[in-house]
Amino acid sequence: MRMDRKPLAAADKEVAAATRVWLERAVIGLNLCPFAKAVHLKKQIRYAVSAAQTPGDLLADLIGELRTLRAADPSEIDTTLLVHPRVLADFLDYNDFLELADAAIAGEGLEGEIQVASFHPQYQFAGTRPDDIGNYSNRSPYPTLHLLREASIARAVAVFPDAGEIFERNIETLRRLGHDGWRRLWTEKG
Repeated sequence: MRMDRKPLAAADKEVAAATRVWLERAVIGLNLCPFAKAVHLKKQIRYAVSAAQTPGDLLADLIGELRTLRAADPSEIDTTLLVHPRVLADFLDYNDFLELADAAIAGEGLEGEIQVASFHPQYQFAGTRPDDIGNYSNRSPYPTLHLLREASIARAVAVFPDAGEIFERNIETLRRLGHDGWRRLWTEKG
């Protein structure tokens, strides 16, 4: 298990950089998550790149990150993106792993405190075709487990009264953008 307290290898730095670009251009740039900009600007997002090559190693890294997030002052680390480029490249395997992630949260006594949001390069909502542009709201450059403090979510939702409409608005935004617009996000200089 390797956490990002040690110096990141060059490849891991590229993974973290690509994840930041995705966050800035897609998540914040398209306003897919209206809560992301504030924690990004305050530098309260922890980017942890896992060296895990097996689900078991990833689970160990996840537990370590849950403990780190629990122990951290929210003004320093409010949320964590655990990026794992070497394991769970297949979306169905990744999706199955989410049950283990929820079990890890329960095992650490963090139910009601931390939850996991899921992002993957092949993300696909149930009942959609793989190329449906709506799936791109949860498509990231690498498989990623987003660890969120539920207290932070509650505070954000309190100031964003239409939080229940975010998903529908995202689908509408992505449909207007289309596949060509999505590709341009990554080819244009930012």
